[in-house]
Amino acid sequence: MNTLTTLAYDGPGPWILFFPLIWAAVVIGAVTVLRRTVWRGRRGPWQARGAAYGEQSPIAVLGRRFASGEIDEDEYWRRLSVLDEQFGPASKGGAA
Repeated sequence: MNTLTTLAYDGPGPWILFFPLIWAAVVIGAVTVLRRTVWRGRRGPWQARGAAYGEQSPIAVLGRRFASGEIDEDEYWRRLSVLDEQFGPASKGGAA
């Protein structure tokens, strides 16, 4: 009988460290889900978009110049190929 009472009061044991790991996994999982869904489109002022994807990006300006007739088609494609090398594909930049 004495053995049973000492085993009951030996303390929680090393398995008690498992609970903080569960809470850490829950918090990390919640932050990951929120980042992939709710917070995805929101950006703070410290996370400005790259120059290649904004309204004033060189590719967008080139597209507007071509649409307004300032440059011809050959000039447009020549300049676009140079910009694609630096800023990526034109489909991301919103070119005309």
